[in-house]
Amino acid sequence: MSAKSHVLAALEENKGKNVSGSKLADELSISRNAVWKAIKVLQEEGYAINAVTNKGYCLSEQNDILSEHSIRPYLSGRTKDLRMEVHKSVTSTNSLLKELAASGEAEGKVLIAEEQSSGRGRMGRSFYSPANTGIYMSILLRPNVTVEDSLFITTAAAVAVASSIEKITAIPSKIKWVNDIFCNDKKVCGILTEAGIDFEAGGLEYAVLGIGINVGRPQGGFPDELKTIATGIFDSSLFESDVRSKLIAEILNRFFDYYDNLHEKTFLEEYRNRSFLLGKEIDIITGKEIKQGLAYD
Repeated sequence: MSAKSHVLAALEENKGKNVSGSKLADELSISRNAVWKAIKVLQEEGYAINAVTNKGYCLSEQNDILSEHSIRPYLSGRTKDLRMEVHKSVTSTNSLLKELAASGEAEGKVLIAEEQSSGRGRMGRSFYSPANTGIYMSILLRPNVTVEDSLFITTAAAVAVASSIEKITAIPSKIKWVNDIFCNDKKVCGILTEAGIDFEAGGLEYAVLGIGINVGRPQGGFPDELKTIATGIFDSSLFESDVRSKLIAEILNRFFDYYDNLHEKTFLEEYRNRSFLLGKEIDIITGKEIKQGLAYD
């Protein structure tokens, strides 16, 4: 890691506490000037770091910039070994990770962004991905499953996201088949799983699991076309400083618990219990044909 990354990790570990520059320099085996330069770069990137004479540097507890160091403390078990990259802004985490997958990147790579300029949803739709209020992440998987069973990756992810939202925020979450998460009767999350097919083996070469979550409502609100259908988990762009980091980690922890035993489908009962379509009349749309039916299971 760079000096900047080491300094950020130390400040994240002591968030809200003063850490002396000399102590940082000694622990990281770098000069105090290198520490000062790293602090300046972090401040320019938006980190709320206060410098107090004779006390050192303090990362504000209200700091809400996502970083690998803000997320890792909340990971457990095998997710501690995930290879994580966090970016300020990207076109699409799914698109970038698919490129890495095609070039041979191993399972366990996670891309996270504060903002997407070309976020994507199902059916070629765009996914609104403004800065600072959301979670946009993609996970590279290389599952040993058939194409049919790969559908359960999305199902497992939906349960992991919904249950994680409830645990971290105490806000009830429901699932709309097959890939949308709702809070307070509006969509807060979309899930998009894209795959590369191994035609010879009859299974997947890779799967890229994309998860986009509106943690808060963006300043200025959602675009007109989304106002009636989308919301944030929280009513505003203000929320507890670590909530996004905690939510990312909780989702990863829960998802990989399901994924490592995907064939057992232990998540299906909770998926049914969280579905708000079961027992309701629905439209079944095939091309231009629309039929009515009852969502039974």
